[in-house]
Amino acid sequence: MFEAPYPPYDPQDKSRDSGSYETVVKRWPVIITNLIDHVHRLIHDLTMKSQALANSGSTDPAIQLKIEEGKGIIAKASHLKYRMARDQELEMIPEDGEFYVHEYNSELEKLSQAGKNTWFTAPWLYAECYLYRLFRSYFKQSTLWTDFDPFYAKKEETFRSSVTAIHQIATTMHELETEKKKLVDDPGKLSVLFKEMVQMCLWCVLTHDLSLLTHLTPSDIEHLQTVGREAQQARTEFILKDDQDAVWEYIKGLEPQAGTVARCDFVLDNVLISWKLFTDLVFADFLVTHTPYFSQVVFHPKLFPWFVSDVTPTDFYKTIESLLSPIFFNATMETTPESAHHLKEMVERWRRYLEQGIFRLSTAVEDGHKKAQFWTGPWPYWYMEDRANSLWRFLAESGLVIFKGDLKYVLLTGDVKWPATTPFATALGRPLAGSFPLLSLRTNKADVVVGISQGVADKLDEKDKGWRVNGKYALVSFLPKDRRE
Repeated sequence: MFEAPYPPYDPQDKSRDSGSYETVVKRWPVIITNLIDHVHRLIHDLTMKSQALANSGSTDPAIQLKIEEGKGIIAKASHLKYRMARDQELEMIPEDGEFYVHEYNSELEKLSQAGKNTWFTAPWLYAECYLYRLFRSYFKQSTLWTDFDPFYAKKEETFRSSVTAIHQIATTMHELETEKKKLVDDPGKLSVLFKEMVQMCLWCVLTHDLSLLTHLTPSDIEHLQTVGREAQQARTEFILKDDQDAVWEYIKGLEPQAGTVARCDFVLDNVLISWKLFTDLVFADFLVTHTPYFSQVVFHPKLFPWFVSDVTPTDFYKTIESLLSPIFFNATMETTPESAHHLKEMVERWRRYLEQGIFRLSTAVEDGHKKAQFWTGPWPYWYMEDRANSLWRFLAESGLVIFKGDLKYVLLTGDVKWPATTPFATALGRPLAGSFPLLSLRTNKADVVVGISQGVADKLDEKDKGWRVNGKYALVSFLPKDRRE
């Protein structure tokens, strides 16, 4: 089993702008408080409903049970917040009928033996995974809150705010459809559009603007080949490792033979800004609709609410439903009947793709539920072959596996104090490195960074001490599959 030669980042390290220290001190307590407040508001609504029933001479035992269970969840979360603030020990995950109880507790026992089992001493990556697994146990042990997502309301709220950008992108995809034949026959145009798609996914947290990819006419596509390259070049200052050319050259060699399936896998990031899931779907649509290189996309969600906002199967299908709903979004000055039609046209295509198996959730493939469990485990991804061999073998059959987001990067590299000059392949570890063609799209919001020159790292340390965690910089890291026997 691969073991990193460097230790994980220390949550108690205050000597620099540490993402892990800020997480323990500020972010986790806020997340717990928001969970408590949300459940409390729901209990209030249930209490009002129960009182209204009582005033009419009737009762509903289920409502009262849900109120009492909700109070129990609040008590557990409040106790957790108290213990966290006082750097007390992480408690064992209870036997709640969910998977990986033994695995989390075994890791926790190892940390206890090493004296690293309190909230300020445990490795950040394990502690954050543990936190969401503990949240899951609070709801899983109930009767009426078992499938409740305490973060869904926030996900839905932020999705509604993306209406203008969503309509703009729908119009863009409509215009691309009219130029489909020209695009397929011109790899130069596809290359520029591919990079715009990559950067849309890369920077989508910071902007709802796809820049040059809005309202394309045939002449715009020609223009994009020159002006688009200039705009992309301007962004490279903030992309510290940029493998866009390398991955595109690799993709161009994937043109499938008739009757074969060239698959791309998306390991989904968060849906809190549901714009991120929307951009993933747009990117996937581009790959299978407008390029000759892929014929299927498999999306990998989490099985339960994870890191506040990671995509669950429920989130995925509700996103499709919401995009097709004529009343989900509030109309704005920037939306038009034409753009609404373009959105409906695009999302109906996605729904057809789901029906036809061109788009699939990984939970729908053979043994998919078991495969998906790994994404909510407490380990770096270099444990995949050992801990989730069926998932590892499944991804080994993919034409390209795209890992979206900062957390995925941290899990790929283990949140280890790698020198910034460490090659990406080294940080992935064996046997993960080279197991399948891997593309990581990441804006920097955590400490670990690899694959850049020492000169770049030193310069950034001097001019912007928060460059590792402030989201201003990004990494596009690609590693092809080894030709292993």
